Order: sequence, then structure tokens, then C-alpha cells
Amino acid sequence: MPRWINTRGRTTLAIGICGRCSIKMPLDALHPDNNYPGLLVCDKDRDQLDPYRLPARQPDNIVLPFTRPDTPIPTNPTGVIAENGDYFVITEDGEDYLLP
Repeated sequence: MPRWINTRGRTTLAIGICGRCSIKMPLDALHPDNNYPGLLVCDKDRDQLDPYRLPARQPDNIVLPFTRPDTPIPTNPTGVIAENGDYFVITEDGEDYLLP
């Protein structure tokens, strides 16, 4: 049997139907569901927020305070490296430094 709903004094004159229990009520009495925001439900059928449905936390961007540059130390063709006024000679295997 149809039911007459008084919308006098409401913000809207529209009538809506609950998405879960299918009861007819004023549209401003329906709210978006916490887990399914596109579903308009009454207060009785509204779910609690499920934290497992939230997106995962993003990892923190941790940067070290003193990082080495990605570019190599510039060398001249003779194999001598100059840095802060000090000169170093590179050996043939490229792993050891010799002071001239």
C-alpha cells in the first residue's frame, strides 16, 4: 500500500528509497554508505567504516643528509685526480690511490 510522506519543513521535497531495506523516506534522510559511497542508505542500515578497505599507506620518503653525487669525479687524461687542492694518482687497476 502506498505511503504518504510529509516533506514539509525539509531541505528538499524529493523522496528516496533506501538502497538496503527499500523503505521510502525523504531524500535528506538518506546518507552515503561508509564502505560504498554511491549507495544511499538510511541511518539504520549504514555500515561502520571498514579500515581494511582503505588504500595502503604510502612509504615515507627518507633521504640521507649527506649523499654522494651520481656523477664520477672528473679526471684529466694523465690519470691525476684533483680534489680540494689535493692531487691523487690512480693505479692501473683503478682501485687504489697513490699520493704523488
